[in-house]
Amino acid sequence: MSDFIYVDHAATTKVRPEVLEAMMPYLTEYYGNVSSMYSISDITEQAVKDARASIAAAIGAKEQEIIFTSCGSESNNMALRGIMKKAGGGHIITTNVEHHAILHTVEALVKEGCTATYLPVDERGLITPDQLEAAITPETKIISIMMANNEIGTIEPIQELAAVAKAHGIYFHTDAVQAVGHLPINVKEMGIDMLSASGHKFGAPKGIGFLYVRNGIYLPALITGGGQERGKRAGTENTAFIVGMAKALELAVSEMDKTNARLLKMRERLIDGILESIPYCRLNGDRERRVAGNVNVSIEFIEGEALLLMLDMNGICASSGSACTTGSLDPSHVLLAIGLTHEVAHGSLRISLGEDNTQADVDYILKTLPPIVKRLRDMSPVWEDAIKAGIAEDY
Repeated sequence: MSDFIYVDHAATTKVRPEVLEAMMPYLTEYYGNVSSMYSISDITEQAVKDARASIAAAIGAKEQEIIFTSCGSESNNMALRGIMKKAGGGHIITTNVEHHAILHTVEALVKEGCTATYLPVDERGLITPDQLEAAITPETKIISIMMANNEIGTIEPIQELAAVAKAHGIYFHTDAVQAVGHLPINVKEMGIDMLSASGHKFGAPKGIGFLYVRNGIYLPALITGGGQERGKRAGTENTAFIVGMAKALELAVSEMDKTNARLLKMRERLIDGILESIPYCRLNGDRERRVAGNVNVSIEFIEGEALLLMLDMNGICASSGSACTTGSLDPSHVLLAIGLTHEVAHGSLRISLGEDNTQADVDYILKTLPPIVKRLRDMSPVWEDAIKAGIAEDY
């Protein structure tokens, strides 16, 4: 075990050494602008071309269907805003458990005159094809449903949902930020029209992402200027980060089966150990249809922020949900959507395992977490009131 245990890989991952090594030549020696005419730029141009082909192959796409962006949020905005701008407005279907990069973009589009339907999930965080079918109207232009939830790890039946969209001739987009590099993806076989990804979720640096757009779909540019990305996204190509993202995805895909098998064993030990050792605790999300490294539990009668602080004091870096809502006093919209009360949702803990985590880390978490919960409950008037009311029993 190292000096600290990092189990917040759903928030971000560290840059892998192989990725940094692949990037370095394009930060030092081969620094020419991809769009320039002189010969040294031929090297960077070829590097970007090779990276685009590598990323496309990793998700079953064609080279020309990959647009490089700065992150998943930009990719999401490009997909939704692009389609609605092209259509001149209309109806959007999404879910009530999406990342805020989708939810806030849809909210903004509604203020601009569009309409939206937010599909409710069940207690596991799942959407059914029948739900989607019932929500479609003649004005529906795009359906956006995330592939894997960033908080509870639930994996949606994307292929079945995309088939519903296709039957109605509606564009289907998926926010796959938590899925790319962690789940097998073939956009053609799954019927996906557009897919968003972010490099820092699978071992690349922060500040680079991509959007897959199926051939035949025209998206008006949101960022205008030069003619980069075949006129779809202006801005000087971030060669080193593009190369790094391609290398990271190559490694993630090649190691996926082995990595997921290892993470799954640790995940199951954590889930069983936490539920057995901490009373008044529940697992959030689907137990089976779940990202391999995700553990999300709600622990009653404590505050999540206090729990995270005490875990940090004991060398454990975890979270209560999305990193993008850190500092918010509101409980997770995802946990409320699956039926938790505000009080229970406030006591959530997300542990997201990654390639560097070991069984020793799991041992330490299972040893450290229960006493922290006990201490927090012993200090809590809510816990005391629950015992007096017969709602809970001390232990």
